[in-house]
Amino acid sequence: MELKQAFGLALKRLRTRRGLTQEDFSFVSSRTYLSTMERGLKCPTLEKLEELASVLGMHPLSVLALAYEVKDGGGGVGVLLDRVRDEVAGSSELRTVTDPSVISLESKRDDPI
Repeated sequence: MELKQAFGLALKRLRTRRGLTQEDFSFVSSRTYLSTMERGLKCPTLEKLEELASVLGMHPLSVLALAYEVKDGGGGVGVLLDRVRDEVAGSSELRTVTDPSVISLESKRDDPI
């Protein structure tokens, strides 16, 4: 399944399980746009994802994790979250930098990200 379709399906499931209508998202998105996302025709920007997650009462990463679970065939969010936890823990030096402009060119060449 494509990621856009998986995101749309996850978004629709989350919305309906919380008893929300498309109209409940009207202050962050038009009903038409929400519908196109739920059908996998469009994907949100990061800012829009944050707004959608806010209406759902969730963290944006949770919405994305559920979308990837749908995309990967429902193998379980736990495995994905363990992987994310390990990857984030291995990138601890990135969390200490608050201003991206202070990263030297030298560190950018060595950084696989």
